Amino acid sequence: MIDFEIARTLFMAAIVAFSVGMYVVLDGFDLGLGILFPIANDAALRDRMMGSIAPFWDGNETWLVFGGAVLLAMFPLSFSIILPAVYLPLIVMLLALILRGVAFEFRFKHQPRSWVWDAAFAGGSTVAAFSQGVVLGTFLQGIPVANGRYAGGEWDWLNPFSVMTGAALIVGYALLASGWLFWRADEVLRRKAASWTPWLLAGLLAAIVVVSVWTPFMSPSIAARWFDFPASLVFVPVPLLTAACALMMLRCVRREQSSAWPFALGIGLFFLSYTGMAISIFPMLPPPSVSLFEAASSDASQRFLLPGLLVLLPVIIAVTWRNYRIFHVPGNEGAEDDSVAAEGPARY
Repeated sequence: MIDFEIARTLFMAAIVAFSVGMYVVLDGFDLGLGILFPIANDAALRDRMMGSIAPFWDGNETWLVFGGAVLLAMFPLSFSIILPAVYLPLIVMLLALILRGVAFEFRFKHQPRSWVWDAAFAGGSTVAAFSQGVVLGTFLQGIPVANGRYAGGEWDWLNPFSVMTGAALIVGYALLASGWLFWRADEVLRRKAASWTPWLLAGLLAAIVVVSVWTPFMSPSIAARWFDFPASLVFVPVPLLTAACALMMLRCVRREQSSAWPFALGIGLFFLSYTGMAISIFPMLPPPSVSLFEAASSDASQRFLLPGLLVLLPVIIAVTWRNYRIFHVPGNEGAEDDSVAAEGPARY
């Protein structure tokens, strides 16, 4: 028979995972555009880059709020352990997101000093991405727990592994942005994106290899899950599919014809990395000592909150989908017109 309490807990965990994944993909590519700003050394190019995300960027962050709220409501023990472990990088991330949001609006209205806002947008995007990667690295390597509370220090999040994952996420977000530009931008930007993609892809693949090799050495249970034969054969498709996505992406960008495939394949690389992480730590939330079943809220709380989530989640998905459908025409059509710089986000 189905244990409905276990099934409900797994469903809630899937909602949290889905929300985080949606945030990483949707906000990842617009953070990546800011990361690419320093190498797009032309004001007109930057105007068109920002124009391509103007209808979407603020709505993408809805998933961050939604995922955090579900984690707090459904897995309060996990929330109370994870938050103290990464207070500082989370605060830095939120401040960086605020800075880039302000910069996005002000750069179009403050043209004599738009370079200041360009720097703020690029810096805020890069710092936010790095902070998120640091949080991911801290989570992956395990969080010390004693008596149901965080038992580490305030600087435990700062270590070589978390710094490496922070740098990896910067490269990954930049790759997503490159794929987005290849799909949505004009010919000039598409050529730029095609030239950036191989370098970014190489950096991301190198980071994936390093994380894949490093993570099992941090935990015997993770090493056993990946390397114990023959059970480990089940996970062989993950690296094979990762290599296939990378090769297909290179093939697509070499054609230099507008296509959504590089962006979709970038999402595929993130999904496969996400899958690898889930294989490594499931069902721990956070690893290594607290399972998601131990961290879940009471049965009464779950039964109370579940109907609301079943209504709210489809609404958010529908609104997000509708927004992308309304603006499905590439945002840079007519981007050669200099009015883009003057009108900015308001043109949408």
